[in-house]
Amino acid sequence: MGRYGHDHKATTRQTIVKAAGRRFKLNGIDGSGIATVMTDAGLTNGAFYAHFTSKDNLVTAAIADQLDAQRATLRTVAVDRDGLERFIKSYVSREHCDDPGEGCPSAALLNEIARCSPATRAAYTAGLVALVEDIAAVLEPENPASAQPRTWSAVALLIGGLQMARALDNPEISDVVLEQVVDGAVQLLGLWHTDDSDDHRP
Repeated sequence: MGRYGHDHKATTRQTIVKAAGRRFKLNGIDGSGIATVMTDAGLTNGAFYAHFTSKDNLVTAAIADQLDAQRATLRTVAVDRDGLERFIKSYVSREHCDDPGEGCPSAALLNEIARCSPATRAAYTAGLVALVEDIAAVLEPENPASAQPRTWSAVALLIGGLQMARALDNPEISDVVLEQVVDGAVQLLGLWHTDDSDDHRP
């Protein structure tokens, strides 16, 4: 038996996965080498192959982990429709826009994921489908499938809008994009508040 137990190996692997997820979102998958990821994780390069067979293997694990974490956040915040609205506003916030390393893997890596291995794309697809199903279940608890088409539209708007806002070098226009994406997603999902005021926006 090795010097360290199974728990230590699993913990070390997860440390590498978390470091990779953040580094990939900051520098891109192609722009992030194994050496940099291992330095971020506080480990030597030689430790890498005790946990992963290749960089592609790490990318697949990191993408799956990032989407799992995003789903965990969603389940914590969006326990009802008001919570879902708060999740959307947080997603399309200036803070999220300015901090890709701690944010959504889709908005940071979508164009690269499309060129990744079949295993990575399968992991991404499974994770995003699960996220959409979670949102749809909040919208229509009795019939989640009925809410999935509009949920896909809203998720695509959120991801694409955040990507655009990040790409713009004009902060004022970027802020307009973020604001309009919030309004559009809330409208698509039917989360408008109805009260006695003239302004029914959230």
